[in-house]
Amino acid sequence: MARRQSLTTLTRLLTQTRTQTRSVTYMPRPGDGTPRQVTLIPGDGIGPLVTNAVEQVFDAMHAPVYFEKFDDIHGDMKKIPESLIESIRNNKVCIKGGLMTPVGGGVSSLNMQLRKELDLYASLVHCFNLKGLPTRHHNVDIVVIRENTEGEYSGLEHEVVPGVVESLKVITKFCSERIAKYAFEYAYLNNRKKVTAVHKANIMKLADGLFLESCREIATKYPGIEYSEIIVDNCCMQLVAKPDQFDVMVTPNLYGNLVSNVAAGIAGGTGVMPGGNVGADHAVFEQGASAGNVGKMDMVEEKKANPVALLLSSAMMLRHLQFPSFADRLETSVKRVIEEGKYRTKDLGGNSSTQEIVDAVIANLD
Repeated sequence: MARRQSLTTLTRLLTQTRTQTRSVTYMPRPGDGTPRQVTLIPGDGIGPLVTNAVEQVFDAMHAPVYFEKFDDIHGDMKKIPESLIESIRNNKVCIKGGLMTPVGGGVSSLNMQLRKELDLYASLVHCFNLKGLPTRHHNVDIVVIRENTEGEYSGLEHEVVPGVVESLKVITKFCSERIAKYAFEYAYLNNRKKVTAVHKANIMKLADGLFLESCREIATKYPGIEYSEIIVDNCCMQLVAKPDQFDVMVTPNLYGNLVSNVAAGIAGGTGVMPGGNVGADHAVFEQGASAGNVGKMDMVEEKKANPVALLLSSAMMLRHLQFPSFADRLETSVKRVIEEGKYRTKDLGGNSSTQEIVDAVIANLD
């Protein structure tokens, strides 16, 4: 009798739990289910492997997305083809693998060209602990928002005299204010409690001073969000010592690149951190932190690249496209695979192939 009552109680609790998770439904607007075309750039190195993973999972989910694919885009090109720019302008959204930027040689980065051409002024990288993936630190949940169009990446370099090169760092009030506004708006919309501005204004008093001044002005408009500032070198030390003190971080261009990679390494590695770049009209989603492994040919030959970061980035893209249930299904499935630990690529301590991860994610889809 007691056992029967316990089973009845357990059944009731489980039923209540299921009911509570769907107590408020997503009500789409008429036409929200219309399939969307998205520009797809496989890119270089591991790029085709991980973008193919996204294609397979989307196909298995019957996601309302179809891809306009550009297989012939590579990082050693001098200029982005106009057809690609036109595609992203028409589709508004793009997902891409890594594009390898040659070191030196005077070849302009295609990644930078994309950001400037489409005014993708905000880069967002989400660094967080994944359940089942062991890391030194716990409770890491950091969002790094980086100004994407100016600073040290302005590309204004010249040789003054032989042996002397001048590189200009450009900081403007307009770009500083809009990235600060985006960071606070993100925090407000995502129930985040704190925004930290990263700087080096103790040395670069005018340039980083202007960035801080802009952040302070925007902070006054969001009194419910705590605002703080930290010098970039101390920031890196604090990240590796006590990362859970950070929530949303807003940075100029170069610092954001460094900080997001440090945060990603702390939270589980660059192979699992999602991200994207967004402007007023367009968004490009890609692996969140460094694509430094894009050129690792051993991964390409063995077909053992980690697709998790781009799969999670594609879940971000699905939410951006207002397909929340598909995003939830994909994210939940990826997290299940990580938590179970049966299939992991080499960077996560396993030996699984890209395809084995893809198959496991598809098998875990609700």
